[in-house]
Amino acid sequence: MTSVPKSGLVVTAHPGDFVWRAGGAIALHAAKGYHLKIVCLSYGERGESQWAWKSAGVRLDDVKAQRRAEAEEAAAILGAEIEFFDVGDYPLRVGEAELDRLVDVYRELNPAFVLTHALEDPYNFDHPVAAHLAQEARVIAQAAGHKPDHERRYSAPPVFLFEPHQPEQCNFKPQVILNIDSVWATKQRAFRVLAAQRHLWDYYERVALNRGVQGGRNSGTAMTYGEAYQRLFPMAAEVLS
Repeated sequence: MTSVPKSGLVVTAHPGDFVWRAGGAIALHAAKGYHLKIVCLSYGERGESQWAWKSAGVRLDDVKAQRRAEAEEAAAILGAEIEFFDVGDYPLRVGEAELDRLVDVYRELNPAFVLTHALEDPYNFDHPVAAHLAQEARVIAQAAGHKPDHERRYSAPPVFLFEPHQPEQCNFKPQVILNIDSVWATKQRAFRVLAAQRHLWDYYERVALNRGVQGGRNSGTAMTYGEAYQRLFPMAAEVLS
């Protein structure tokens, strides 16, 4: 009997988000044999593509095509597959069709964990919308009466919220610092694909270095690069060590 590899799901509002905030986790688990899937709700074509709009005569479709190509390349570098919902950004609006599709993704993938945005972000309203969608779909996927299928295999996974751009303003408290030293070079390669947001490359390297220092301090083990996460639900355990 062939065993099914463990999987992880990332629900992101824009293409850059999964690279800056969760690229290390994606690459790390992909290297361990996990099947990683990214659901990208938009191409980030309006508000997340600063440099793409600096060319005279650029069209919305041009920017969408550029950002899609970047996201696909970055996902491939990190070792993940990616599915786009194309609901637009600034504003990002999801409907029943998107919710229904994401519920199906949960059941098809049966992820061991989910990564998504913080619950609050006064600087970017697209991010909490994505987080809410990820949570609602997770709950609906548990409902036996939603598209009843007695053969399905699904267990509601733990949810980890990745670090927002300005955590202090988003009530984000890091509870997990993931050591991404072994995959930092991979994450940095994915950074370099995001030409439309190259103004953020150095910023997110500094974030990773800061979290690495904190991770080393809290673990007692040397760490250079880290990613911070906040757990949405309590961790059930039998021992505390």
